[in-house]
Amino acid sequence: MSLLPNSRTEPDGSAVIRVLGYNIRSMRDDTDALARVIKACAPDLVLIQEAPRFFRWRKKLARLALASDLVIVTGGATTTGPAILSSLRASVERTEDILLPPTPGLHRRGFATAVVRIAGARLGVLSCHLSLQKDERYEQSGMLLDRLAGMGVEHAIAGGDLNERPDGPAFRRLADSLTDCRAAAPWGGEHTWTPTDPYQRIDAVFVTKGIEVLGCGVPTGQPGVSQADLRAATDHLPVLAAVRVPSS
Repeated sequence: MSLLPNSRTEPDGSAVIRVLGYNIRSMRDDTDALARVIKACAPDLVLIQEAPRFFRWRKKLARLALASDLVIVTGGATTTGPAILSSLRASVERTEDILLPPTPGLHRRGFATAVVRIAGARLGVLSCHLSLQKDERYEQSGMLLDRLAGMGVEHAIAGGDLNERPDGPAFRRLADSLTDCRAAAPWGGEHTWTPTDPYQRIDAVFVTKGIEVLGCGVPTGQPGVSQADLRAATDHLPVLAAVRVPSS
């Protein structure tokens, strides 16, 4: 399997960036393995789901960022789980943590969002974890699209745990308006859940039109990413995408 392109700045100012989407199950598993997987993927942006939300949650997330050579951008308990980490290559313009309308009896959801600059590119970033309930999940997919449209940026990246396969209505709604990176440029593994017996793709990275997808999938062949670490790190497999964002 060929490797994804490394992060770089093109002569025209466009940015080749690596984006990792990862449900980390509140860091309840092997956090050393988790950090090794993230670091080996060399991401510019990490879209996290199920970040720690309770006692000393900021310290736990900061420890993971440090071990992965990253910094915290936003999110965590303030979004009920989604968070964004970045490399020092990203310059953060602004952040906003969004809490979605609650549904009685269900876990409240949120979006972690930011506008960042990488090289000559300016882009919106959104991390999400959609509902387990079908109707609420569909409504949240529309809220996600509305949020991206309102960020005031030409280019954006969104991703996370959709709790739904590509043939589901919420997934299709997102894929109709955005580019599903895995479908556009398959690379690596396809299925993201479960690590011990992956049989379905419920995690994804999407980009707005105009962003070129260079490859996307579970980084099973990425140097430094072992099957043992993938199984030990959390209960999802990560999604790694390489994209080229035009200069803004």
